[in-house]
Amino acid sequence: MNSTVTPGDTTASFPRFPEGFFFGAATAAYQIEGAAREDGRGPSIWDTYCAEPGRVAGGSSGDVACDHYHRYREDVALLSGLGVDSYRFSVAWPRVQPTGAGAPEPRGLDFYDRLVDELLAAGITPAATLYHWDLPQALEDRGGWRVRETAERFAEYAGHVAARLGDRVPRWITLNEPFCTAFVGHAIGRHAPGTREGAAALAVAHHLLLGHGLATRVLRETTDGEIGITLNPDRLLPATGSPADRAATDRAETLHNRVFLDPLFAGHYPDNEADTWGGLAADPAWRHDGDLDVIGTPLDFAGVNYYRPITIADAPHTDPDPATRTAVDIRATETWRDDVRHTAMGWPVVPSTFTDLLTDLTRRYPAMPPLVITENGSAEDDTVAADGQVHDTDRVAYLHGHLHALADALAQGVDVRGYYVWSLLDNFEWAFGYDKRFGIVRVDYDTQERLPKDSYRWFRDLIADHRGRTGGE
Repeated sequence: MNSTVTPGDTTASFPRFPEGFFFGAATAAYQIEGAAREDGRGPSIWDTYCAEPGRVAGGSSGDVACDHYHRYREDVALLSGLGVDSYRFSVAWPRVQPTGAGAPEPRGLDFYDRLVDELLAAGITPAATLYHWDLPQALEDRGGWRVRETAERFAEYAGHVAARLGDRVPRWITLNEPFCTAFVGHAIGRHAPGTREGAAALAVAHHLLLGHGLATRVLRETTDGEIGITLNPDRLLPATGSPADRAATDRAETLHNRVFLDPLFAGHYPDNEADTWGGLAADPAWRHDGDLDVIGTPLDFAGVNYYRPITIADAPHTDPDPATRTAVDIRATETWRDDVRHTAMGWPVVPSTFTDLLTDLTRRYPAMPPLVITENGSAEDDTVAADGQVHDTDRVAYLHGHLHALADALAQGVDVRGYYVWSLLDNFEWAFGYDKRFGIVRVDYDTQERLPKDSYRWFRDLIADHRGRTGGE
């Protein structure tokens, strides 16, 4: 992709999308809200994780983040200026239920009430994600997602939120990236709660899906809105054509993709679990009769978060002790690519793999509902130039390439209904703290000043071009 694409390019360079296709921007509660101890909010696992020395770059946390809790009107104004059709935000579970159970905290729900009303007044469709990784610490203390009770509590929480917002929120997402919660959080320990638990990570994956299914059923009873789940399926490529690398890629497919996609959209668990997990997959007592029916409750859409391909090579076990071996120790490793640009996260930029992923999902899961791209974007080493602006040319090129790749997937028959850029704002980037910037709006964390970047203007112009061609408002 030509890295010299700029916001001043003619509209002829914009990809083409069909009438009715929508555009939006996305954020997550812990990454932007701040106000971590205000209005009754309880502690989450990310508050606990950030307080542990050495866990997060710079020792930072989401205590203040982008102060969106107090500045949401300013941020909605930015969304309005961008011209988006929809805004995807997440609801902080510990803000609504400080201990993860019992009666909701009215001040927490009041905040989301105000946010939704502000969005609607600006002509922006709210899209609410119920879980973007901020589990109430009190539930973690009782076993967290390792135990069935948390799935049941999640459904209860979903009911509280839908009862308050369901009359005005037409799009609902149960979970964001359960892969990260289960395996990054409970197997390799790079996200909260920061543990390495072997088979417990598999139980977490299952209970997340169960909680999704239970919550979906509650939402069906409470709201007429569209309901979906957001996954982050990866495009996995073998490093070589050797049988060993191909087998490692198959195992990685189970870890990254099939452990979630097969139960949701094929009605069964992956058939190669024993080869992938070894003894960790034996006797999964956490699976009960009827769970697959709950997990497979029909959805209106499936959210896809996509950033980069992953190249896989065969590798030996890194932990020879099966008692402590993590669920991600699948005799495979990610390898570096020398032939492409990488983002500030070290992720390779290969837009064509976005097309490949989407067409492959449609082929492999014919029962999958229409897709919505719920996250796509890049972290870049942004700086404020001498003219006071952020000329994030690499991010513009990334978006340009990936939106063309998305348009190519649509042209090949993939049913994709909309696209959310990640992210509206620079924000707290989990274990990377504030070192990585994904926003199309720069945030000065000392002053909280918002500064739209060139990518903001490019995305604004793309949306305006789409509306001008399709007759949208």
